[in-house]
Amino acid sequence: MWAIIGGTGFEKFEDVESLEEISRETPFGLASSGLKRIRVKHLECLFLSRHGSHHELLPSEVNYRANLYALKQAGATRVLSISAVGSLRQELAPGDLVVPTQYLNFTKGTRESSFCGDGMVGHVSLADPVWQAGVEWVLAQAGRLDCGVHGKKTYVCVEGPYFSTRAESHMYRQMGADIIGMTHFPEYALAREAGISYLPCCFVTDYDCWDDNRAPVTVEEVIGVMKQNNHRAFRLVTQLLESGLPRDAEIRKQGLGSGLMTPVDQLSTAQQKVLAVLDR
Repeated sequence: MWAIIGGTGFEKFEDVESLEEISRETPFGLASSGLKRIRVKHLECLFLSRHGSHHELLPSEVNYRANLYALKQAGATRVLSISAVGSLRQELAPGDLVVPTQYLNFTKGTRESSFCGDGMVGHVSLADPVWQAGVEWVLAQAGRLDCGVHGKKTYVCVEGPYFSTRAESHMYRQMGADIIGMTHFPEYALAREAGISYLPCCFVTDYDCWDDNRAPVTVEEVIGVMKQNNHRAFRLVTQLLESGLPRDAEIRKQGLGSGLMTPVDQLSTAQQKVLAVLDR
């Protein structure tokens, strides 16, 4: 089953039928508010507002572990992550869709980033952190979307909630980053631990402050572009749900089911239950 994680500006979409609220309770605390099963046209999927249904959570306050666990528990096998980002490249203009395939993590270590811990040890590969077949499908839809579409870019994830200093923005560019956001880490890593195919789709709202000839972006400007991006994102969601893209069995095999180092019989009963959900 598909799950849609809607970021800033994508907390809700028009023409979506809400079918039922889903429990937010997990062994890792509460998932963000707004977790539900929805219908888009005739197709059902899960939906979660990353920052909560009323956008009440800062990027660092999002309980990423609970979010991914709750989605997996509800049957998610593939996640479409929709986010707003800043551009670090001239050619990635506001309103464009960018599909990153690599990440640089500049968060500050305060986010719980693994289902492991407390005697449960495991390691998964993040060499290719996103679902490649999904990326190729999105890029093939470029002619059907009313915006520029760019693939195989690098997303730098920062702590926030502040926007960058100019020095930071220049540094990220020099390191090879193309877009900047505050929420994909540890989301993509947890998806891999859970064996979920992760497809990130990022809509550019503004240019980051690397261009000294541009005034720093304002929240008002970002919100204006977000409204246009919301319609583009909904069109993409509809096309993706209708595509029939199958689950990637190899990504499931790369999760903690195969990456666990601690013998299962050495885990607590609660940890064994968590592993059973993640390894479905």
